[in-house]
Amino acid sequence: MKKHHKLQNTVLVGFLLLTLILVIVISFVVGLQYYQKEMNNSSNTAFAYTKAAAEYIDGDKIEGYIETGQKDDYYYEILEFFNAYQAHSDIQYYYLFVPEEDYLIYIWDADNEEGACEFGYKEEYMDGGKEVLQTIFKKNPAEEISIVNDDTYGYIASAYSPVFNSEGEPVAVVGVDMLMPDLQNNITKFLIRVVMTIVLIVLASVFVFFFVVKMQVVNPIKKLSDASKSMVENLETQDSIEVDIKTGNEIEELSDSFKEMFFEIKDYIHQLSRVTAEKERIGAELSIATQIQSSMLPCIFPAFPDREEIDIYATMTPAKEVGGDFYDFFMVDDSHLAIVMADVSGKGVPAALFMVIGKTLIKDHTLPGRDLGEVFTEVNNILCESNDNGLFITAFEGVLDLVTGEFRYVNAGHEMPFIYRKDGGYEAYKMRPGFVLAGMEDIKYKEHKIQLNIGDKVFQYTDGVTEATDKDNQLFGMERLAKVLNEKCLGSNPQQTLEIVKENIDIFVGDNDQFDDITMLCLEYTKKMEGEPMREITVDAIVENIGTVTDFVEEILDSYDCPMKVKMQVDIAIDELFSNICHYAYGDAVGKATVKVEKQEEPKAVCITFIDSGIPYNPLEKDDPDITLSAEEREIGGLGIFMVKKNMDEVHYNYCDGQNQLSIKKYYE
Repeated sequence: MKKHHKLQNTVLVGFLLLTLILVIVISFVVGLQYYQKEMNNSSNTAFAYTKAAAEYIDGDKIEGYIETGQKDDYYYEILEFFNAYQAHSDIQYYYLFVPEEDYLIYIWDADNEEGACEFGYKEEYMDGGKEVLQTIFKKNPAEEISIVNDDTYGYIASAYSPVFNSEGEPVAVVGVDMLMPDLQNNITKFLIRVVMTIVLIVLASVFVFFFVVKMQVVNPIKKLSDASKSMVENLETQDSIEVDIKTGNEIEELSDSFKEMFFEIKDYIHQLSRVTAEKERIGAELSIATQIQSSMLPCIFPAFPDREEIDIYATMTPAKEVGGDFYDFFMVDDSHLAIVMADVSGKGVPAALFMVIGKTLIKDHTLPGRDLGEVFTEVNNILCESNDNGLFITAFEGVLDLVTGEFRYVNAGHEMPFIYRKDGGYEAYKMRPGFVLAGMEDIKYKEHKIQLNIGDKVFQYTDGVTEATDKDNQLFGMERLAKVLNEKCLGSNPQQTLEIVKENIDIFVGDNDQFDDITMLCLEYTKKMEGEPMREITVDAIVENIGTVTDFVEEILDSYDCPMKVKMQVDIAIDELFSNICHYAYGDAVGKATVKVEKQEEPKAVCITFIDSGIPYNPLEKDDPDITLSAEEREIGGLGIFMVKKNMDEVHYNYCDGQNQLSIKKYYE
């Protein structure tokens, strides 16, 4: 019950405070007006006495009294005038004096009271008195009354008027000091009457208004309070609530809205419970998705413990949601390492699924000797076909030749990497990025090359690094990243480098939330691989050059110590594949054909790629001939490529940038 009286007590106290304020303000205003009225009355009365005397007295005689110092009948007549007025009024002092340079000379002073000044009495000026008289002793002085509170007589009002001679010149000053004995008492009595009247009227009004407010506001709000408490306590089981408020105003409308709100809240709670359960289920699934996403990335280090040529390390620190960042690294063949760094637009499960598709496609299409621009061109078209959510991928892929140090790369809208030179430092490698993957079909990507030396490093990352934000909404940025790499990471191995960079990002961000995945990869070229680089030959695509190509390949196979059986099988494949280029690629024209040979160490294998710029043709799409039929029964053609597929361990075809590329691989160990 105590709670229910709080509003009522607050309203009552508020009304009482309002009453007190009104009484004080009204009393002050009325009292001030009454005081000003009394002052005006006193001023008018005082100046009436001074003006009456100034007009009655002959100013020409005053100069004679000053010169002779002798009293006459006229002198006594005026003195009686002063005494009569003093005796029958509130005048305390009634006098006339002549102001001189250094003092006042009294001529008349009513002597009904003690302390009257004798004729000819000289009085020195008080402080400021001379200046005051200068404002009075002129033809048209301002009427300014002076009021002081005397300890003996109480309030005294003083007024002064000049006396003029026949020439209109001021010769003396009439002064009057009037008693105002009842001024303070009159004001006090008046204020008491005013305050009592105001208090009675306001209190009566306040209590009437308070009763109305209590009935129309306080009591209905109390009912609403009781109903809200009941709603909270019985929300799960109560079917309805009763709020009987009939005020005919907004509070009654509020009670009706309260009833509707009760049912809406009940429905909302049921919906919220269902949504919360669903959200918990989705949260659990997202947690599993995050784990699956992380497990798909290479996370075992050292990644290639038996390879002394490289040192590589990579990390991904996911944001709160499942993201689209991913990295990858894998051996394309025995002497080539590929690295991939990419970022899928958006968050959540769609981005994670798109990440899996993109990662798989890039890895599957990165084949030995294949142009990386062609890889991204084909991957882009495949991603565009199934991109219903309008996502896209910024991606960077590079392939390092462990024998020569040649680093081939392709960039699809991704951040530029930092290249570390052994004799220098880290520097952002400026490049012109291509268009993002899955953004538009038939985009042609180009492969570029960098030469790395022993001790050089490649540091690649996603925008979560440079766009990490502190509490002041400032970005970590490229300049700060370059400063950290060059001041704190020189001499560090790839793992230490990533740890130092991440530590500095954490310090910079502080307690601010991480809104994007932070993914980094560092590759160091530590040692040159013993072996031979890829070798190639380009000749006219004519039958006469089959022997030239065969001799070129056999010389290489001999240096690889290939068994004779392998060389014979490779020779058959060369004859068939090069012949097809000569006969069908360029029609009646003569074009060029390139043959690339590359060795794979473990397991030992030889990889040969045939490249021409003729009409697009994939011989692998032709159905294999039925060799169980006789030569007369079989269809013409297809037997040669069938023999190639049977003799080789792997056969791949790709058409990119206007070129047919057919690769074969033969293991010989």
